[in-house]
Amino acid sequence: MTDRTSAIQACMRLKNVYEDYPFDDDNWTAMRHRENGKIFALIFFRNGDFWINLKALPQMGAVWRQQFPRSVFAAYHMNKMHWIGVLLDGSLSDELIFSLISDSYVLTLPASAKSRLRAKK
Repeated sequence: MTDRTSAIQACMRLKNVYEDYPFDDDNWTAMRHRENGKIFALIFFRNGDFWINLKALPQMGAVWRQQFPRSVFAAYHMNKMHWIGVLLDGSLSDELIFSLISDSYVLTLPASAKSRLRAKK
């Protein structure tokens, strides 16, 4: 995954999401939940590369940054404890990036949807 289109397509594989451009800057694509409008991914171009900011549990964000120090960073323009920035330069597999996207999606689900997920397990 190395561009905005593939990142958006990966996010759109999840249920009840939509693409939004909330800032007066087309560089920033926000991927949101339809139920609560919360952002679970921000896709943008910076310093010659595409990036995606994703929500992560603080301890997992630290693990990802340590495990992939050239690809996962504290998120640009976001709370550094709760968000990670993933460089979309092809160094991480699409499967891993989709897993991180899915984790962010679950962390930002409305409470009612989270309880439905727990009930299914």
